[in-house]
Amino acid sequence: MLSKARHIIVGLIDYFHKPFARFIPEQTFRYLACGGSNTVLNWVVYSLSFNVVLKRQSFGIYKDIAITAPVGAQIISFCICFPIGFILSRHIVFPESNLHGRKQFFRYALATATFILLTYVLIKMFAIILPMVRADISYIFIMVITSVLSYLSQRFFTFKSVDEDILE
Repeated sequence: MLSKARHIIVGLIDYFHKPFARFIPEQTFRYLACGGSNTVLNWVVYSLSFNVVLKRQSFGIYKDIAITAPVGAQIISFCICFPIGFILSRHIVFPESNLHGRKQFFRYALATATFILLTYVLIKMFAIILPMVRADISYIFIMVITSVLSYLSQRFFTFKSVDEDILE
């Protein structure tokens, strides 16, 4: 079933890649398509979690400890979109990687944690260094920076291919 789903998704992405083939390499286009789709899914899940599931209300997790609705919605969307992002990257964008799945997953989690931290640091830096720039505009720049770095880290670290003779 995974093979059939992969075939359909790759066929769909590659169909839309044809007009851009002269400008964007296939793997980069697949990364943009999968990453963009997962980002849209993240926004949808976050919005539904915040507005419908949590009804914009904080909730208690233990005695006097509560989680605010925005943080709760972020946790829910992360729990859904993190594994989907990994699966898309592993099977659609970087299927040629011959690293073991556990190693790929650990590296993907490590890179994700790094980019969450980097996003936080960049948000703070933009607020301090360029307070006159609107936060949403700054966040667009931050998304571009982290997306490029994320692609590079996935290509050359998380899903890199190792030589066969090294594996033995």
